[in-house]
Amino acid sequence: MIALRFVRAATIGALLLTSTTLPAQTSVTTLSVPDRTGANPTVAASGAFVAVAFSAATISSMDIFVATSINGGATFGAPVQVNRVAGEARVSGEEPPRIALVPRRGATPEIVIVWTAKAGTTWKLLSARSLDGGRTYSASTPVPGSDSEGSRGWESVAVDATGRVSVLWLDHRDLIAADGAHQHSAASARGATPAPMVMPTGDPTERAALSQLMFASLPAGAGRATTLSVARSVCYCCKTALAVAGDAVYAAWRHVYPSGERDIAFTMSTNRGRTFATPLRVSDDHWKLDGCPDNGPAMAIDASQRAHVVWPTTAEGQNATAKDAMALSIYYAVSRDGKSFTPRTRVPTRGPASHPQIVMLPNGASLVAWDEVIDGTRRVGLARATVNAAGAVSFTPVAAPDAGAGQWYPALAASSNGAVITWVRQLEKGSTVAVAVVR
Repeated sequence: MIALRFVRAATIGALLLTSTTLPAQTSVTTLSVPDRTGANPTVAASGAFVAVAFSAATISSMDIFVATSINGGATFGAPVQVNRVAGEARVSGEEPPRIALVPRRGATPEIVIVWTAKAGTTWKLLSARSLDGGRTYSASTPVPGSDSEGSRGWESVAVDATGRVSVLWLDHRDLIAADGAHQHSAASARGATPAPMVMPTGDPTERAALSQLMFASLPAGAGRATTLSVARSVCYCCKTALAVAGDAVYAAWRHVYPSGERDIAFTMSTNRGRTFATPLRVSDDHWKLDGCPDNGPAMAIDASQRAHVVWPTTAEGQNATAKDAMALSIYYAVSRDGKSFTPRTRVPTRGPASHPQIVMLPNGASLVAWDEVIDGTRRVGLARATVNAAGAVSFTPVAAPDAGAGQWYPALAASSNGAVITWVRQLEKGSTVAVAVVR
């Protein structure tokens, strides 16, 4: 049964949002822009206010849009374009436009968007803000430290209790000579999954040393921005994860260890990002491959300031050199002190799985989302995770909203109405963005 939930005019033309009633009484809202392919969504929530950022592309251009909800994700207003330079955005599943909400007393949250844009033959990071609930956006400004030559992206964002917005990204300014290898394919510009990055020949560990993990805070008003390099030898095109709790800042990414092993690394700062500890290996997976798997970690911090990290790597019993996504599983580990992690626990999935996301729920459990291959097509998977005092993780499967075959790249946020999930729905021609609330 298809029911019209919300229609109104947008500045770019008429825009339709539909809701499909599912057997489990979960409704799926579709966010779309006429004559465009929608993809690469992310979501943030603060109370009942929810904002979803995504890309809308034609065959030759891409722009960033945001749709907002004031009822916990039950319905959404018409998406609004964020970037003022038409067609400049260059995002993908592992580097979608990132969104953060800054709470404001007596007003809707401030919306901050960070995205990757074309800059000549390379990429730069831009940010823009909305102070009116997503109706309009400021002119874009470069993320501090990201406006030099060289490709960059795969960013993540986080907001601390004071409203300061921080950004973490992969930076390849020292690989300018290899810029040609960092260009996204035409398929990426249309919102599809890019092919794994092919780097110049040579020892993979030595090549990775030219790539670094960068951290910056966005200036607010007359505030002063800070930028620093957190680590080198990062994997070239896997998403990063950033979280804050009090004065602590947590970061996770895929690192290139000796002999080309690409495992997940973690670090934290106890002084709001002024300095970071020596990176820690989350798990000795020993995934050895010469190339980037386009599959990074996700992270959430609970009320006890434990760091929960989920990531994809080769499945148990598989050849550790396998690069095929059909060999991947999702794993979960927890750190209580930022100095060590519990042994990894495999997340139960129905098939080979990729692109995990995680969000903490009000009851102290977490919700994990991913996409998995079932009967030759990708579907969204969900599970609730609970961690006991000893750090042991247990899982409860959750029925995922089903909007048909071809579902991938989920993203999560926790609103006052429940957990909001958004994902890409692949259509026969192009794709669109779906949103649902999971209770």
